[in-house]
Amino acid sequence: MRSIWKGAISFLLVSIPVKVYNAIETSEKIQFNQLHGDDFGPIGYEKRCKKCNLVVSSDQIVKGYQHAPEQYVVVSPEEIASITPESNQSIEIIGFLKPADIPTTYFDASYFAAPDGAAATKAYTLLREVMKRTERIAIGKVILREREELIAISPEGDGLILQKLHYRHEVRVIESVPGISSNKLTPPNTTELDLAENLVNNMLTSFAEIDTIDHFHSALKQLLETKAAGGTVEVKAAKTAAAPVIDIMSALQASLNARPKPKANETLPSEPSAPTLTLVSPPAVASKKKKKTA
Repeated sequence: MRSIWKGAISFLLVSIPVKVYNAIETSEKIQFNQLHGDDFGPIGYEKRCKKCNLVVSSDQIVKGYQHAPEQYVVVSPEEIASITPESNQSIEIIGFLKPADIPTTYFDASYFAAPDGAAATKAYTLLREVMKRTERIAIGKVILREREELIAISPEGDGLILQKLHYRHEVRVIESVPGISSNKLTPPNTTELDLAENLVNNMLTSFAEIDTIDHFHSALKQLLETKAAGGTVEVKAAKTAAAPVIDIMSALQASLNARPKPKANETLPSEPSAPTLTLVSPPAVASKKKKKTA
């Protein structure tokens, strides 16, 4: 694992040298290339002016902001550089708050922060433990790629997690969503609410027990490996059916009746094991096996 950024977490006179790592695994992401169907040649990207239809080079392209229909303000790289804040390789903590104070829509990418060298370990541990004791997280700012980023710093196990936050002007409010802003949502009655509460209580679980495996990704990976090995894929037509309209009270009661009732002496394990997945071979694998048998 390679660090993507080196700097320091700073608050007041305390400075903690850190290395930052991606918290999200990107190597497993399956990506497709656009190819010419006749000879499988890669499709290139051509920079063409939509006004004069000429192909242009990179040095002929300028940055422009459209402020009115077909009217642009052109901005030079020098003008942008003159207002770009200088990076000091430091995440400056500006305050501490409760995690619940940040709306979930503000959270963006996640990263791990580790102490950079033995000398940073004590201060790193102190910051982690004081946030655990006070049940607070830190909010800071850092200059990354010529942009001032808002960062949340949270304790997680033995380490610290950094999460980029959106700025207020980037986040929509839920009241702006059609169907919610009208304030015409019909509230449930007491009977419906009691039944729904019973259903929720019967479905209590923990995150460790939830199946968090991407089954489509696993099946797609197996399909691609099968085709790369010379196998064939049997394509089946997808079946779609309209969802039936059911009375909400009947649906809630039927859901409660369908749930297995927990035993009186049944308790959840303190450390439930990670869910296991039995992969069902896609049609491509089955076809390949038949081919070998033949």
